[in-house]
Amino acid sequence: MRNILIGGAWPYANGSLHIGHIAGLLPGDVLARYHRAVGDNVYFVSGSDCHGTPVAIRAKQENKTPQEISDFYHKEFSECFDKLGFSYDVYTKTSSDGHKNFVREFHRKLYSSPYVYEKEVPQTYCENCNAFLADRFVLGKCPKCGKDTRGDQCDACGTVLEPETMAEPVCAVCKKPVHFKNSKHLFIAVTKLQAELEALISRHPEWRKNAVSFTNRYISDGLRDRALTRDLEWGIQVPKEGYENKTIYIWAENVLGYLSASKMAADARGADFHELWGKEARHYYVHGKDNIPFHTIILPSLLLGNGEGWHLPDQIISSEYLTLEGRKISTSQNYAIWVKDLLDNYETDSIRYFFLTNGPEKKDADFSWREYVHSHNGELLGAYGNFVNRSLTFIAKYFDRAVPAGKDNPDISEQIDNLFVSVGRLLESGCFKDALDKIFEFVRSANKFFDAERPWITRNTDKPACENTLYQCVQIIANLAVLLSPFLPVSSEKVLTWLDRNHKWERQSVPAGLLLPETEILFQRIDKKVIEIETDKLKTILQ
Repeated sequence: MRNILIGGAWPYANGSLHIGHIAGLLPGDVLARYHRAVGDNVYFVSGSDCHGTPVAIRAKQENKTPQEISDFYHKEFSECFDKLGFSYDVYTKTSSDGHKNFVREFHRKLYSSPYVYEKEVPQTYCENCNAFLADRFVLGKCPKCGKDTRGDQCDACGTVLEPETMAEPVCAVCKKPVHFKNSKHLFIAVTKLQAELEALISRHPEWRKNAVSFTNRYISDGLRDRALTRDLEWGIQVPKEGYENKTIYIWAENVLGYLSASKMAADARGADFHELWGKEARHYYVHGKDNIPFHTIILPSLLLGNGEGWHLPDQIISSEYLTLEGRKISTSQNYAIWVKDLLDNYETDSIRYFFLTNGPEKKDADFSWREYVHSHNGELLGAYGNFVNRSLTFIAKYFDRAVPAGKDNPDISEQIDNLFVSVGRLLESGCFKDALDKIFEFVRSANKFFDAERPWITRNTDKPACENTLYQCVQIIANLAVLLSPFLPVSSEKVLTWLDRNHKWERQSVPAGLLLPETEILFQRIDKKVIEIETDKLKTILQ
């Protein structure tokens, strides 16, 4: 049994989740469900990122406290993830006492290391808003490529920035020019850790290509030391004398949520937290492209700098960008599909299937309502749902719901055995689309088997052959339910319950004579009118 940590990126609790968030985070739940089915000891953790300027500004706009804003969205996030079938062992928030206490102790130890030093630096201040600004709330021109950018990182060329190096810097909230005030802060010497960071990358060629290329570019462009503290009110107080009026910079505490949340999970089980973070564990980090440096540079730097031998990342599952009907998702313009609205109108497994088989896994992807409806009706319902329904309905109608007697087809049994191995390997290497495609190739072959055997004819002409066909179809369905359970947990749970099977990642065998309960159609057809209705909503937003 392996100790597996799966860390999903922590969404900012300053606005609702949109489909871009889900496209990047779904692989984490697939991994967690797969590793549990294999028999591993899984810790799947995440939470809401509640601190920092984004939340404070939203609170100011709505005349509420940052705590009220972050608690509101944390509750909304939790409900959305639950409805989407995310099987978190712990989904917490950075404003929780457990996280804050852990981070303060971690930083207290970090400050005594040779990698932390004090430095006086210019910090961005907006006189109009009367507040210091986080780097991402400064807008201007990138000093490298000249494109419009935020102050933390240029989306156009990927350069990690300092706001004072930008041309024409303005406040992202009020659009007024910003000023810079000198302030003393603690820094971590990332530059001193370059050899260790390079070694980390070289040990893991299996990382996603975007993670490897982005990280190598950050290093080749020249690493820079990063501030650990900030002149902000909303955050975790710095555990150091003389810094009582400062908070820990959000990037230096939110990534530590993987540690604090997994400690909560381990403590709840009575397990050894340090064993999970020891040499024999395996760690996955699941997030979007824009979060790569925080997981391949920042988190490892904090773990190394702390000096307690923390386990470094094993696998980086970093997705590319998702667009919407050919346009960039824009939360400021309300041009997005909000997850809470999607869940009100469409099935959980339908949503999961689309983003796992059509999402931005290794290249940018686009969500279109036309493709979504065709994917659901054609593949999920038309191929898989149809095979399950036609097989079980036939048994209910002509065999009084009792699974007919038959013998295992050696070729089909071999295909199933091979699928458990090949799909498992693909999932552990982060190839979710390939894994799902491989399963659906088998689904299509199962439909061809049903058609070729023609049980609707053999039930009158060759009853033993008909019984054998249906017996074989039931075996296929049981194994498909297990293979698809990490991807499609809702429908898989229904099928496994009908067939009295479990989730164990191995070939299933349903005994002849098993009496099937009343079954139902797995997926409802989506009316094609939805395409026009939903696209018209988006067009209205752009007008």
